Amino acid sequence: MKQFINVLLLFLATNLTAQNNIEGVVFDSQTNESIAYANIFIPQLEKGTTTNDDGEFIIKNLPSGNYKILISYIGFETFSKTVNIPLKENLQIALIPSFIEMKEVIISTPFHKLQSENVMKVEQRKISDLKAKGAINLAEGITNIPGVAGVSTGISISKPVIRGLSSNRVLVYTQGIRLENQQFGDEHGLGINDAGIESVEVIKGPASLLYGSDALGGVLYINPERFALENENETNVNLQYFSNTEGLSTNVGYKTSGEQFKFLIRGSFAEHADYNTDSYRVTNTRFNEKDLKAALGYQSLQFKTELRYNLNASKLGIPEEIGVQNLNKSPLLPYQSIHNHIFSSKSKFYFEDSSLDVDLGFTYNDRKEFEEHHHHHGEHHEEEAHEEEEVLDPALQMKLKTFNYDIKYHLPVLGKFETIVGVQGMHQVNSNYGEEQLIPNATTNDFGVLATSHIHFEKADIQLGARFDTRSLKVVGGLEKDFTSFNGALGIKTNLANNLVARLNLATGFRAPNLAELTSYGSHEGTNRFEIGNENLLNEQNFQTDLAIEYKTDHLEIFANGFYNVINDYIYLSPNGEIINDNPVYLYLQEDATLYGGEVGIHIHPHPLDWLHFESSFETVTGNRSNNEFLPLIPANKFKNTLRAEFHLESVKKGFAFVSLNTTLKQNNISDFETNTSGYNLLSAGFGGELKLFKNSLHLQVTGNNLTNKKYINHLSRLKSDGIYDIGRNISVSVSYTL
Repeated sequence: MKQFINVLLLFLATNLTAQNNIEGVVFDSQTNESIAYANIFIPQLEKGTTTNDDGEFIIKNLPSGNYKILISYIGFETFSKTVNIPLKENLQIALIPSFIEMKEVIISTPFHKLQSENVMKVEQRKISDLKAKGAINLAEGITNIPGVAGVSTGISISKPVIRGLSSNRVLVYTQGIRLENQQFGDEHGLGINDAGIESVEVIKGPASLLYGSDALGGVLYINPERFALENENETNVNLQYFSNTEGLSTNVGYKTSGEQFKFLIRGSFAEHADYNTDSYRVTNTRFNEKDLKAALGYQSLQFKTELRYNLNASKLGIPEEIGVQNLNKSPLLPYQSIHNHIFSSKSKFYFEDSSLDVDLGFTYNDRKEFEEHHHHHGEHHEEEAHEEEEVLDPALQMKLKTFNYDIKYHLPVLGKFETIVGVQGMHQVNSNYGEEQLIPNATTNDFGVLATSHIHFEKADIQLGARFDTRSLKVVGGLEKDFTSFNGALGIKTNLANNLVARLNLATGFRAPNLAELTSYGSHEGTNRFEIGNENLLNEQNFQTDLAIEYKTDHLEIFANGFYNVINDYIYLSPNGEIINDNPVYLYLQEDATLYGGEVGIHIHPHPLDWLHFESSFETVTGNRSNNEFLPLIPANKFKNTLRAEFHLESVKKGFAFVSLNTTLKQNNISDFETNTSGYNLLSAGFGGELKLFKNSLHLQVTGNNLTNKKYINHLSRLKSDGIYDIGRNISVSVSYTL
């Protein structure tokens, strides 16, 4: 062992890199005028700065090697270039004026490129943009992304649906590790607060090559808040009020960075009363949430690491019927009490012409559900809030502990080839402590090995890769199952003509059956079903074809994304006509299925009215079983239209105003245990901007959603079967102050 350590230290010592600086100047390509306060960022090193009044910048203490540098400024195209450090001469960077939004590096794909350079189509949205549209929480905000919807239980519980697939078919990553919090349940939400989140990325389609099982339908990748730039610190306070629920969401954060050490911390609190539909308040949709995020980073020439921790504690009412009408914010019975702990470690080792990523994570999800008959102090009165939680025993309590690892080695670049090899794995233990049991005590182990390459040609880029996975599942005192799968992906990006880019991706994906599908036998109170599992279920295996075409000029963008997804052995629930414990019996069955559809859209910002933007999109998904019957929980077709203005005044910076009309069509393509859903139109509008207050930045925005107070029901609402409307008119006011 000692000899091994000596050899490793010798290897590292011979590959250590020298200390370097890069300097340059940024200017307007049309006027040759310098650009002050442009953002300079090296994403692989997470180091950056801004230009001074003369457009000059310098970044010190950089290791040798090839790194991408990004330069961005409002009103200009984001500049991207791979540079070899040490530089032979200073950089002279000319930014091209553009009224298209600045682009960020895509983190969810392994080669960390701008979307314009990416072979795979990935949607990215900043949290600030989603909140500007009045979203109450993160789960609601992501439904504004084309191709993304949500299965919801009121406003507090929602889970992502990507092109008709959800639950364990959509993998969620946060802090660089996979989120594990009993995603199998229809009424189990994300459990992530949007405070301390930088942006969200969505991979629409199988991503098993990169992430393994459960990424069959896509990936929701949540990027945490960045550290402050070197030798800078920042404090900000954010407050948001929601009229419909008389809800309040607030968070306070502080971050500071030196030359080597970085630190940030952010705490938040939110609470909401039952939401209003104009006709009634939906009883027990109230909830409250506390969230803490902290991070510590260290960076030297050869190594950088960051440790992050997130504690999310939420208390969520589970609505059953329309009853008490008040504005209390403490949930009634039944309700969920959830504590979610996420620990992550992301480290990177730099060698002369290669690098090694080591990401480790541990999540601890403690989920409790409380019901009426578990109250020990007499009869429960529904008007009472549960201030003394100790008088209750949970009817259901599950503790899920998950350790996962992701190790990737970036090989030296060989000509046109960038290559990554790696291993990923997970060890997971589920334990029950309540009187009821949805899924048994069990242990799951995953292991996967992968290799992927990005090949650069003059007129095209190709990305390809392969992966092998194995999963073993052991139920305490019972079932033992093993699943394996081999998957691959091939993609090409090319310019068909000037300003016309095409991306074609072919990929396979898989999903091993989860514990609920294999072992369930009992009433699932949250869904009012008696579910019976099937231990003979096989892997779901799919093959998807994606074609994305994008036309882009200075004042016009047009995109069209189409997909065709064939899933073998698709797992679904189906009623068998029996009744047990007053609940209908549902069985887990398998049948081949097909999903197809896509998104098209246009973005116009006409000259000379470059401040004016018109965006319109349409999205559609159809899902069929092999017998031509429709799959359940397929979102209805949607049109989204937005007219947006951006302005900069002497007293108001980054000003904006918008009006949106979202049209959801009828959903008549339903499974045999669903009902039709009517179409509806929702009108929204908002405005905001940045002001100076005591020489610091104050961001103010006001947004109104469902301004006509339309009564409607989303097809993916779990309250639909009871005829309960979705949320009515809601006005939100948001204030953010930065010191």
